[in-house]
Amino acid sequence: MPSDCIHYRDTNYFSNFICDYLDQKEALRGFYHRFPKLANFEKQISEKQDQFSIEHRQVLAKVLKHQYSTIEVSDNTQVNIDLLKEDATFTITTGHQLNLFTGPLYFLYKIVSTINLTTILKEKYPEYNFVPIYWMATEDHDFDEINYFNFRGKKVQWNRKDGGAVGPFDTKGLDTVFDVFSAEIGSGRNAEHLKSLFKEAYLKHNNLAEATRYLANELFKKHGLVIIDGNDHDLKQLFVPIMEKELIDKVAYQNVLPKAKELEEKGYHAQVTPREINLFYLSEGSRERIVEKEGVYFVNETDIRWSSSEILKELNEFPERFSPNVIMRPLYQEVILPNLCYIGGGGELAYWLELKDYFEAEKITFPMLLLRNSVMIRTEKQAEKVKKLNVSVKELFLKQHELINRKVRQISNIDINFDSQRKHLQEQFAGLYDLAEQTDVTFLNAVKAQEKKQLKGLDVLEKRLLKAQRIKLGDQVKRLTVLQNELFPNQSLQERTTNFSELYLEYGENLIPFLIETLDPLKGEFLIITQ
Repeated sequence: MPSDCIHYRDTNYFSNFICDYLDQKEALRGFYHRFPKLANFEKQISEKQDQFSIEHRQVLAKVLKHQYSTIEVSDNTQVNIDLLKEDATFTITTGHQLNLFTGPLYFLYKIVSTINLTTILKEKYPEYNFVPIYWMATEDHDFDEINYFNFRGKKVQWNRKDGGAVGPFDTKGLDTVFDVFSAEIGSGRNAEHLKSLFKEAYLKHNNLAEATRYLANELFKKHGLVIIDGNDHDLKQLFVPIMEKELIDKVAYQNVLPKAKELEEKGYHAQVTPREINLFYLSEGSRERIVEKEGVYFVNETDIRWSSSEILKELNEFPERFSPNVIMRPLYQEVILPNLCYIGGGGELAYWLELKDYFEAEKITFPMLLLRNSVMIRTEKQAEKVKKLNVSVKELFLKQHELINRKVRQISNIDINFDSQRKHLQEQFAGLYDLAEQTDVTFLNAVKAQEKKQLKGLDVLEKRLLKAQRIKLGDQVKRLTVLQNELFPNQSLQERTTNFSELYLEYGENLIPFLIETLDPLKGEFLIITQ
């Protein structure tokens, strides 16, 4: 199984912000607590152990037992749930939206990175236990982001009425999606297993949260993955003291906004901007912002109103009705989990990196932040085509027009670079400039205009020659275009577009073990695997 790798910066698909974080640039040092190196986990363990209470562990284990009551729990997962009661047990967590049938491939890579890091940590620190957690984003309300997945270039979409948190959405209408998917996927052992997975998950469970829990459990139960839904009365009861301070003192706003501004002053883009109150209110079919004006609290776009004392009473009696937004959700996670490290994509880590001061204000240990594994999987046939076309790994990641132009220049029997002609032209005009300086400014301007015109003419000729060569070398250009389109669907990373079902048809039940065996969460490079 040959593999290659490339620095994230060289892929051109990751922001300078994240690449600078991975390079541990000094400018970002104040935005994280500890960098995710294996040796740094010892102090992280000690700090979290001192902070996390046995009472929280008992609540967590009880809630998980209840949430798993409707599905078959593997021995490995059950052991991990029981271990969470113990003071020597810690979690490694990733989170993801409830994308239909897992959505893009990186859903798998997030979870595999999480599982593999727990294995590495157990080998390094055998006196402790490490549990992989998948946090289901059941309170998210961006339905348009999750109601489809791509299969062989086609969008398989669930059309239903939107509104409110997605976790409680009933699964009506997914029988039609199943019919469409079944028709596309065909037959065969692996295809039939995929159909069974979809049917069991979405047609035999009442809501999207239950369906997603079943699916993720089926894919990863052998590896002890523990799946948690934070939208729970008992878990949110643990978070009430911090939500009270958010409502009254606006702690997040006061601590995150300066950090976001500091990022922008350093030349980076702030991923999120805090609101004065960073909580939503949940009701049936609705998840709307809580807003305060002159001591009166109300739910945006509704008639719900409270005084200060009334909203605190509502919070303490019904904490499940209060939903943290993107700013507070990370803190909520770290309050209810004995967590050491959060594993996410570049966009996720970007907003986490704004939150360190907020965590410190609330006296909650800031977790390590680890970029999930990123992977391109190609066939041996595709790898052979890359070799025959003499394309390097770095060139593969170029924008298509840049890649084609570069390869045409390389394989053409004509020199398509007019730099020598430009240099010669500029040398000729240098003499004219000497002459122009002895006359008047109007002549000097005329010389400048003529030079600009002739250099532009060379640019046009060079482009026309390049276009002509692209046509002449059309066969090579076509093969190169087809190959890159295969490896970068819709001119995007494979992992951000392709659904796991396409790979499962090829590799079947070996897919997850193959990823578990191959991915190293601490490697810190983009991996290209030939399989």
